Amino acid sequence: MKHIYLAFLCIVSIGNAQIPSNYYDSANGLSGYALKTELKNILSNGHVDQGYNTLFTGYISTHSDNVVESGYENDGTILLYYGENPNGVDSYSYTHGSSNQCGSISAEGDCYNRESIVPQGSFSAALPMKNDIHHVVPTDGYVNSQRGNLPFGTVGTATWTSLSGCKKGNSTLSNYSGEVFEPIDEFKGDIARAILYFATRYEDTVDSYTSFVMFNGTEDQVLHTWALAVLLDWHNNIDPVDQREIDRNNAAYNYQGNANPFVDHPEYADAIWANALSIEENIASEISIHPNPVKDNLTIKLSSNSDTNIEIYDILGKRVYQNTISKTSTLNIQDLKTGIYVIKMTQHNKTITKKLVKQ
Repeated sequence: MKHIYLAFLCIVSIGNAQIPSNYYDSANGLSGYALKTELKNILSNGHVDQGYNTLFTGYISTHSDNVVESGYENDGTILLYYGENPNGVDSYSYTHGSSNQCGSISAEGDCYNRESIVPQGSFSAALPMKNDIHHVVPTDGYVNSQRGNLPFGTVGTATWTSLSGCKKGNSTLSNYSGEVFEPIDEFKGDIARAILYFATRYEDTVDSYTSFVMFNGTEDQVLHTWALAVLLDWHNNIDPVDQREIDRNNAAYNYQGNANPFVDHPEYADAIWANALSIEENIASEISIHPNPVKDNLTIKLSSNSDTNIEIYDILGKRVYQNTISKTSTLNIQDLKTGIYVIKMTQHNKTITKKLVKQ
């Protein structure tokens, strides 16, 4: 215990501070991806990489069960996203210190280790991502191995369930049918905000981290629309920010000198990404080809909050139609010959592309 106490004092001496009241001032008035870029600048300044082994010491202040709330033990043990049972007695618990850290793992409850919520392999264990306490969290070693590099999502039929109720199995998400990992509701928002933090803090390089299947290879949206939809739902509806997470964020700032903006300002998530979802949901809500006694018309029905630019290209890449149409309308395009076409619909520099076959 004496060894742990001395290490903790060392970390505090690096920077004993709270998040300044003006920390986000330069982001005021911004929205969309401009806001995300400015937040990246804020988070990069002052971020001190404390190293990988030091994370275990950092967890004393960021991930301890000191929660005065029904369902928590408030006993100073390690708070595990995948092991905590907020509705009853935990199936197992770990005290901080090397005696409970993983060596060999055979079952849940054996030991704890460090999990990268955004898998380490996706960024080749590069620094400072590998050591960032905002997304590298303590976890039961066996549960960590079960999750592996799986994306997060909602499970239909579970192939494995942890003692606390986390599951892995087939996805029920629209546009993603692979295997996913689903934490319990109590920590879904924590995990969502950790990923949104990562997408923001590392936007300059995140476009190359596509082995994590939630990422789409861009620096702006970063996440596939299906992934963005589930994370924003968890962030806004399933598990909004609570005092436990605010305290954790303050401790993380004290540990490495930067904060998670989506904890301090939950509204930033929608300010950056909600438009990407609304475009995907609203633009071209129905595209169909209807036979006409005289001519075959392409009917595009739109229900949107913004004007939409429509472009249609033939199989040779020649543009055969272009028009900007109002927010909610039906567009009839005549004289399309039999063949394959690509239709591009653009709002706010976001383009949705669909292939059409005219028979």
